[in-house]
Amino acid sequence: MKKKLGFYPGCSLEGTAKEYSESVVSLSEQFDIELKQIPDWNCCGATAAHNLNKTLSLVLPSRILAQAQKNEMKEIVVPCAACYNRLSVTQYELLKNDQLKATVEQAIDMPLNTSIRILNVIQFIQEYILPEIPEKLSHTFDKKVACYYGCLLVRPHNILKFDRPESPQFMDEIMQMLGAETIDWPFKTECCGAGLSVSRTELVGKLSGKIVREALDRKAEAIIVACPMCHANLDMRRPAIDQYLEMKTEIPVLYITQAIGMACGLNERQTGTRRHLVKVIGNYFTKTRIPVENNENNPITVEEII
Repeated sequence: MKKKLGFYPGCSLEGTAKEYSESVVSLSEQFDIELKQIPDWNCCGATAAHNLNKTLSLVLPSRILAQAQKNEMKEIVVPCAACYNRLSVTQYELLKNDQLKATVEQAIDMPLNTSIRILNVIQFIQEYILPEIPEKLSHTFDKKVACYYGCLLVRPHNILKFDRPESPQFMDEIMQMLGAETIDWPFKTECCGAGLSVSRTELVGKLSGKIVREALDRKAEAIIVACPMCHANLDMRRPAIDQYLEMKTEIPVLYITQAIGMACGLNERQTGTRRHLVKVIGNYFTKTRIPVENNENNPITVEEII
């Protein structure tokens, strides 16, 4: 029977990070999971609301949680690191303050249950995808990669309590399961420029450029991310990065869901890699020999898909 989970795509996955949404949904289907979008969802307020209006920064995520509650969702998958951060921080603040919770409920004119479980994409993969990867793995990601977590996925640690705040490991462990070699590097949680991609492109070029240069200096052949803002800055702002570095760089940036999806047999349409500005070339995977009916003495070879 299909597992069913709530799904909050957020604004990015409906627009500039459409390929992320495609890979999350396709991967879920590959593992017999149905993601149901929260009906009538709204923007969570990232990245500006919490800098401009404290009440609004709580009201926007609260309405999303209330809509999920209204539709009897107990768990929701939130792939965007910024959205995950805003929903989780809001839930934490309302749990601590009944008066604040009452004020927010009045503003959204809806009751709010703060017990809904919010999963970022790594938590979702660990709990619902990871156990079944070995039996679905058809290709090996046999390259050296830099796993880049960004600054929002693991912070603030006292609220999110997810992975290690300075040197997270969960995404590295997932990529190692796919056959990749992960580099040990100090830029895992450095800021790429986040929401300044449009207003301060030159600053994003500098911050993201340092990340790309460090990955290249350590011989990484791909950068793996789990945040649409990180992907946009490292992929879409590559001209600004190249200008800052004074060199042309071609290292691709892949979402963790794209890497898993391709390793498990999904094509570039299903994973959305065709939408990337820095092209994902077709030699990141090698054939994996898969036994027929678990008979290791009678293997078959799976053809490359990209």
